[in-house]
Amino acid sequence: MTGKLYGVGLGTGDPKLMTLRAVEVIQAADVIAYHSAKHGRSNARRIAAAYIREDHVEEHLVYPLTTETTDHPGGYRGAIEEFYEEAAARLAAHLDAGRSVAILSEGDPLIYSSYQHMHKRLAHRYETETVPGVSSIQASVAALGVPLTEDREVLTVLPGTLPAEELAARIASTDSAVILKMGRTFPAIREALEAAGRLDDAWYVERATMAEQRVERLADVDPETVPYFSMAVLPSKVAGLAVEDYLPTRAGTSFAERPTKPGKVTVVGTGPAGPLWLTPEAKGALAAADDLVGYTTYVRRVPERAGQVRHLSDNKVESERAEFALDLASRGRNVVVVSSGDPGVFAMATAVLEVACEERWSGIEVRVLPGMTAAHAAASRVGAPLGHDYATISLSDRLKPWDVIARRIRAAAEADLVLAIYNPASKERRQQVVDLKDLLLEVRKPDTPVVLARDVGGPTEVIRIQTLGDLDTDVIDMRTLILVGSSQTQKVDRATGETVVWTPRRYPD
Repeated sequence: MTGKLYGVGLGTGDPKLMTLRAVEVIQAADVIAYHSAKHGRSNARRIAAAYIREDHVEEHLVYPLTTETTDHPGGYRGAIEEFYEEAAARLAAHLDAGRSVAILSEGDPLIYSSYQHMHKRLAHRYETETVPGVSSIQASVAALGVPLTEDREVLTVLPGTLPAEELAARIASTDSAVILKMGRTFPAIREALEAAGRLDDAWYVERATMAEQRVERLADVDPETVPYFSMAVLPSKVAGLAVEDYLPTRAGTSFAERPTKPGKVTVVGTGPAGPLWLTPEAKGALAAADDLVGYTTYVRRVPERAGQVRHLSDNKVESERAEFALDLASRGRNVVVVSSGDPGVFAMATAVLEVACEERWSGIEVRVLPGMTAAHAAASRVGAPLGHDYATISLSDRLKPWDVIARRIRAAAEADLVLAIYNPASKERRQQVVDLKDLLLEVRKPDTPVVLARDVGGPTEVIRIQTLGDLDTDVIDMRTLILVGSSQTQKVDRATGETVVWTPRRYPD
């Protein structure tokens, strides 16, 4: 009869945080196994020392290396895999002999642990029990003494070994986060937090629950002092209280006052539809905002967050909306102006910058974050109609006269550019799209492919592929994006049943 395998979570360092079940398993096991680096000191064994008997068989599993410098023919990964296989074989021999084996694991056995590598190799072969433990995530948050997540906030757990750019994207797109595996990765983690605009929100916790526990603002930490057993924490913003509001009540804990930062305005493109079209950077800016300003329909697409103020307005007051946002920022608020699509394409970025360039607002920081624009979203639905040169034109004559629009349409058509037409028609404005068709037929052949994409990415999405000669202008409204092919654009019915539209990248001589 084979023995039983136990993965025993010990908590984060303080033996008092071991569970009753962990103590029970350790005391009853025949074999106690634990990992360490070459120096031989095992934190896991230290935590459990009071419960290890003299007659316990101990299996000390020593990592052959802790950095990627090795002469192993398989490199670092090869050396580590070989070690895991050999360690698993040592433990399997005990299990095959009928002895129970308890593998000690700091924190929780199945969260970034050494035990999990033994688990993957042995659990399918032997009866196994995992004893959960207090993880470093829980301990670090307890050390801060603030909520980690509340309400609808999203928590992201990240390894600090990710590339800085990937870390920054993940940090920017979440509400709360914890970053493990620090030490030599700390400079890249700090760089990622700064790039994501979250450095001032980040806290550093070292050796949580141990006697040498340390809590600091992450921005103030000397990289040379950071050990592996440390963590970055971005806590909840819902409570509305800073970490300092909790920590000064603890003996020996004090923090210097930070100067209040001036407010800023960020113009965010939310794409043509819902959250799937948002960039991580845009998600982060929306989550971090004190105030959201924008057209009612667009702001309502953004998930509500406690403590965040929404300022909804009509779609025809761009300048007033921009001035309102800048005024909020002048009072220290972090303001996001919400725009659909890309804010720089017939949207709010120009309106905000136009007002921001007035002398009275010259001291307010303004950033523009890109979004998926409707032309690119529509093109993706049918293939690649924008595969070569193209022009983007708005048919709205609210801000420019029709003769200018007509001149640009004719020039783009004569230049044989693919056309992306925004704002083609409304309930009151129907003639422009009829005139568009007539102008194009003066230059383009009637069989030119035309794509009508309405509400791309939304619940009422409709994609129509027509020809210029048969273009049905009656189905076109303000939510429709029109793509008109060039003389080279192809419409192909494929054997899969789909119809694709694409423009070759090569142009004939």
